[in-house]
Amino acid sequence: MKRREFLTIPARSLGGSLLYTLAGDPVILQGQDGTVRVPLRFFTEAEALIVAAASERILPRDEAGPGASDAGVVLYIDRQLAGPYGRDRRRYIKPPFMASFPEHGYQGKESPREIYRAGLAQLAGFASLSNAEQDAKLRAIEKSLFFQLLRTHTVEGFLCDPMHGGNAGLIGWQLVGYPGPLMSHRDEIDKNLGQPWRRQPKSLSDILGRPVKGWEEVDL
Repeated sequence: MKRREFLTIPARSLGGSLLYTLAGDPVILQGQDGTVRVPLRFFTEAEALIVAAASERILPRDEAGPGASDAGVVLYIDRQLAGPYGRDRRRYIKPPFMASFPEHGYQGKESPREIYRAGLAQLAGFASLSNAEQDAKLRAIEKSLFFQLLRTHTVEGFLCDPMHGGNAGLIGWQLVGYPGPLMSHRDEIDKNLGQPWRRQPKSLSDILGRPVKGWEEVDL
């Protein structure tokens, strides 16, 4: 049996609240201090550290708001690669493998798991580099399929419903002002006419009042 690996992350990566000052500056309220050891499903700890560092350079925490680490993006990517998406379960994967029109999508042989494993092997030691050195490394591979996947997954993990492993504490939705998957906003019309207002977002689990599993948890 494979030994389970863990990633030690700041507790804030499991959730936080985003408030705005009178000047409109975002402030993250942390409900937890210290670190938490989270079990990994696909990555080794070394790989997860690289992904966490790289995704933070793609979507960094700055004066505009939280970054990939605050949203737990690395956990989202780990869970997607561990599930059916990582194994290419829903893609036709028989030959011939050849270049085609962009509209046809990816036509290669390698699965997302294999693309990540090969890409991460080229970034050994990435997490220990300075920000400038990390940016240079990423620019050198920005046209690669691995980087394109990593960038896409970083955005997905920042803005997904938390049932998929990312957007911890709905911090991504708080930043962009997305209220969640409500069926109707009719009751909210004209309640705050002419006033700045940001509704506290709700996940699908919050709306339904019960835990909801992502498709990657159900279709393993």
